[in-house]
Amino acid sequence: MDIAYIPSPSTGVIHLGPIPLRGYAFCIIIGVFVAVWLGNKRWIARGGKPGTVADIAVWAVPFGLVGGRLYHVITDYQLYFGEGRNWVDAFKIWEGGLGIWGAIALGAVGAWIGCRLRGIPLPAWADALAPGIALAQACGRWGNWFNQELYGRATDLPWAVEISAGPNRDAGTYHPTFLYESLWCIGVAFLVIWADRRFKLGHGRAFALYVAAYCVGRGWIEYMRVDEAHHILGVRLNVWTSIVVFVLAVVYFVLSAKLRPGREEVVEPDRPGGEGGKDKDKAKTDGTSEAKADGKDKAEGKAEDKAAVQAADAGPKDSAPALAQGAVKADLRKPAVDAEAPEADKS
Repeated sequence: MDIAYIPSPSTGVIHLGPIPLRGYAFCIIIGVFVAVWLGNKRWIARGGKPGTVADIAVWAVPFGLVGGRLYHVITDYQLYFGEGRNWVDAFKIWEGGLGIWGAIALGAVGAWIGCRLRGIPLPAWADALAPGIALAQACGRWGNWFNQELYGRATDLPWAVEISAGPNRDAGTYHPTFLYESLWCIGVAFLVIWADRRFKLGHGRAFALYVAAYCVGRGWIEYMRVDEAHHILGVRLNVWTSIVVFVLAVVYFVLSAKLRPGREEVVEPDRPGGEGGKDKDKAKTDGTSEAKADGKDKAEGKAEDKAAVQAADAGPKDSAPALAQGAVKADLRKPAVDAEAPEADKS
């Protein structure tokens, strides 16, 4: 009896003339756009400027792709450097193979560089982008469906994915672990958005929550996979990685809440040369001009007082003109008196 299942595409690439259009690449690109779009909205809501998330993503995305590929090649080196393998295949990223751990680690380095150039804190930027990254992973996992890879154990459940015969795989219906992880990542995104609104997470804690929640799902999903992988004490390497990263994320969340409670009040200060910087420069210039004017008036006053003293010491003959001149200047500095003021009583 036929059972229901999720059919897999017969091919993961469509040729538009000489140009190959690969489903895996489209899923990654769509995920990047979703992450930047949502991250930009959250960044603006936090008080940041439009376009900042995209500017930093220009650094983070290439670093993340390189890091994800490096992690995959290093942990599955036998696929590229074993007997009968071609090491050039390690550069064929379009055939699949991106490790999220390496993508996040090296992507964070690229984001740090971008944040340094913009003068903004990396934890605040990571908090804004956290749910978008989870949604990007949800989109990217469908690239595995196009490539018919990373499926789980055989099953006859109605939502099983059909896998056709190919290199290192047997035809049949299997657990669609790509679908499980995609749905889990969507749930993680909504969890982070809810928790951030409810508890005002800041200083990297929203990002830490995303990492911890993702690791929980990745751990049980990894147990279902049947693709070749390295094992430590009988447990898949990625399960151990999930455990270690989960613990680190939780520790960071707890320590950050104690050391730096609350949320950043300013996530993106005015850049030099911006409107805020111009106002500050103008105020500084005005203050300097006023200080110079006050100094000039004081200097003139001291000079006049000195002239009066010298005139008094010079004697009766020379003192009259100097005293008269000093008196005139002194009168000029005094406030004007109302000409119609009543005369003093002469009686």
